[in-house]
Amino acid sequence: MIVVGFIATAEGRAALEAAVEEAGRRSDSVTVLVHGPRGAEQEDVDTAAAEARQLLSGRDISSDVQTVPLGGDVAEALMEAAESLDAALIVIGLRRRSPLGKLILGSNAQRILLDAPCPVLAVKPELN
Repeated sequence: MIVVGFIATAEGRAALEAAVEEAGRRSDSVTVLVHGPRGAEQEDVDTAAAEARQLLSGRDISSDVQTVPLGGDVAEALMEAAESLDAALIVIGLRRRSPLGKLILGSNAQRILLDAPCPVLAVKPELN
């Protein structure tokens, strides 16, 4: 099982694509946890979940799409899902940062990288 965090951004799409590729290599399944950015409405999360389902459609892997409740702790939700599903891998997307921004890592990413119960793959979207 591969658990991936998804948000409807380039970073989220890169994470989902990496999870699908890894699942194909491992003959494994993917569970997608969809969340919204701060201040998101439930409609935004539902739209993102629909996008994730569309991106997964036609793929030759078993998948499940779930949503993280609004205001929920995304890092905790990903780690709990990974533990309860006995995940082999967590995949997250990272934003590209300025030189100063590189000194710090997003708090969710940092928590997941440090505290996850399994290996973590962190990906960035391709530069355009």
